[in-house]
This record gives sequence, C-alpha cells and structure tokens, in this order.
Amino acid sequence: MKFQPLGLEGGFLIEIEPRTDDRGLFARTFCRDEFRAQGLCDSFVQCNTSYNPRRGTLRGMHFQAAPREEIKLVRCTRGAILDVVVDLRPASATRCRWQAVELSADNRRALYIPAGFGHGFQTLTDDAEVFYQMSEAYVPELARGVRWNDPAFGIVWPVDPPVLSGRDASFADFQP
Repeated sequence: MKFQPLGLEGGFLIEIEPRTDDRGLFARTFCRDEFRAQGLCDSFVQCNTSYNPRRGTLRGMHFQAAPREEIKLVRCTRGAILDVVVDLRPASATRCRWQAVELSADNRRALYIPAGFGHGFQTLTDDAEVFYQMSEAYVPELARGVRWNDPAFGIVWPVDPPVLSGRDASFADFQP
C-alpha cells in the first residue's frame, strides 16, 4: 500500500498496489503492520456500509464526540463519491480546512480520517456504495455534525442541489 499524506495533518489517501494477471487483480486493502509502521490506527472495531441509489446524495458532515472520537477508513466499493474531510480539532494547524478526494470502485483508493475530523461525501454516480472501518463503536448520544454548506469551511460540492436527510440539512453552523 502507498500512504499519501493529505494537506490536513494526520489524514492519508491510501492507494493499493495490485498484482495483476489474466484472472484480474489481487491487493491488500489493510495491513495492521503497515498501518502501525505509519503511526496510524491499526484496530477497527466496527464496519459499516452505506448504499445510495441516487447521484447527488450527500451524507455529512459527521463526527463522534469525545470520549469516543472515531478514526475512519473509508472506501467506495461501487460507483464513485467525492469524499470530504474537514479538520475540527481545536489545536490543529489545519483547523477549519477541508480536503476532497474522489473514491471509486475503479480507483480502489481509501481515505484514512483521523479522530476530530468531520466527514461527509456526495455520490457522483447512481447506486454508489461506501464501506467504512471504524475505530470506535457508534454511540448515538455522541453523534454530531456540522452543516454541509457551512460558510466557515466553504466546501465545494459537485452536484447541486444535493439529496439530503432532514438531520444533515438541520445541523448548525460550526462554532470555532
């Protein structure tokens, strides 16, 4: 695997290194030892999937509050998404900055998202499916979010208007 640092401290874009032959390809998508060597979380306790039938579906910007902040490893297993992270950590040099990467079934990339980041994505295709590995179990009372179009961040989303849940549409603006 290749670990490419994001412009946000602690985040990584992870590229597979496929071995190909006439049958197709084989590649590791996670290796505890390689993650540990990079100083990254190497233990995930929960896996989730998100299926999205419509292009333009936007989920986010989500995070889980302390003391159960989540580290996420996200990959798109069907279709394509624009995956967006925003640094919400109070002491971070990259606080309130965001970055977006395209994840798709074709490019097979993954995004490593540190604790303290907001996370969301918008589907670029119909029938997109996303697979998450989480460092913490979901705790409903600690689930939080910030508004997807909060002017404090200025995130540029590719599909307008987005398909949103009532919950995601009602998140408040970020209070720095």
